[in-house]
Amino acid sequence: MTASGQPASAPGLLPADTTEDVRARRPAMALLPIGSFEQHGAFLPLTTDTVIACTLARELAAVHPVVLLPPLTVSCSQEHAAWPGTVSISARTLHAVVTDIADSLRRSGIGTLILVNGHGGNYVLRNVVQESAGSGVRMALFPGSADWDAARARAGVRTPGHRDMHAGEVETSILLHAHPELVKDGYESADCVADDRKHLLTLGMSAYTESGVIGCPSLASARKGRELLAGLVEAFGEYAALFGARAAADG
Repeated sequence: MTASGQPASAPGLLPADTTEDVRARRPAMALLPIGSFEQHGAFLPLTTDTVIACTLARELAAVHPVVLLPPLTVSCSQEHAAWPGTVSISARTLHAVVTDIADSLRRSGIGTLILVNGHGGNYVLRNVVQESAGSGVRMALFPGSADWDAARARAGVRTPGHRDMHAGEVETSILLHAHPELVKDGYESADCVADDRKHLLTLGMSAYTESGVIGCPSLASARKGRELLAGLVEAFGEYAALFGARAAADG
């Protein structure tokens, strides 16, 4: 908490490049972190997905010559509407904003946009990438499910992927590693298993959890968070190689 009683904010989440920094690097690829502003139980902040997307994007930008864009911080969180603080935009608005950003990058000479997505409920992003074929901007959605699977295995995550849906072992671990000041006490006893949630999109999260948690945050650790991020950075190498090869072919 700050002296004013407000929760601490995560430092270093916004890019600090000047226009001359970008000119010197001459990047052909941009990273757009996409998060959300939604409940994550009583121990993680509403900005959890944004913090994770920004943290991952920053790690990627440290390895690859890219333009790191500021995050989209509000997205499609309608299933969390029962909890105070959650704010959403429509899928069509998110689609339009991402498409506009891609068009702007294209006009400035950057032909590849990677959507670094931190919120599983942003289903429309798959359509944005699908529709980008032939648009003049190559796009990809990262991390994909296979990327997460590999990173989870590397980190020794114990919760099965389907069970670890929200504010569970993975998300809590990443914040314990990268931004421990944002994790409040209570995650050690906040586990909630709700494997049968067939109608979640119709009924919302509140039909399956009272706390807002679905998963096992008690199993989280900073070590797992470090290894999760390292695994995702490694997985991104395939995307960088793919678009590097495409850029060379297009050139």
